[in-house]
Amino acid sequence: MGTSSDPGSSTEHAVTTSSPPTGRGVGAPVMLPADGGRAIGGGGSVHARLLVTHDHPAYASTFEMRVAPGFDVGAHVHRDGEEMFFVLEGELDILCFEPLDRTIGDWHQWKDGSGQVYLRGGPGAFMYVPPGTPHAFANPTSDPVRMFFQSSVKGGHENYFAELGELLRESRGKPAPAAVRDLEAKYGTEQLTAMQAG
Repeated sequence: MGTSSDPGSSTEHAVTTSSPPTGRGVGAPVMLPADGGRAIGGGGSVHARLLVTHDHPAYASTFEMRVAPGFDVGAHVHRDGEEMFFVLEGELDILCFEPLDRTIGDWHQWKDGSGQVYLRGGPGAFMYVPPGTPHAFANPTSDPVRMFFQSSVKGGHENYFAELGELLRESRGKPAPAAVRDLEAKYGTEQLTAMQAG
């Protein structure tokens, strides 16, 4: 339970929101305790804690995510919406640019016109993704990664994650490419390289 106290007073005010508020009007504040929010599983590879839903008038759906060792989301593009990633713990490979050749099957081999390649970043590494920009992240280490993530992709990224988690669970981490394509099409996403479960 989160608490706040008035300086010079012994009175504490508890904040006990157990799930993210939705649709409470423009500028509605959101406060959650450290374990608050809605847990969204990812079949062992990605776990998210939803902090702000897509139908809240805030900028975006907001998550704390845990990425399992070996998980690679694969390079992909969202037609609409922006995303931001900020690494809190661990190391993550991240990529956000238009490559010279999108057909190369491993995004770790991609380069842009200036020679830019992916970045391996630890705590503090940041990635902003404009609409229509290829991007990816992967955990190449043997330890989980924790990151802060925001997405304004239409349909609510929490819904995409929930459906992806179910797909990963049902397929024991190896979803059929057609099933992944169908899910991504539903949320305006084009997968460019394969997703790999951890």
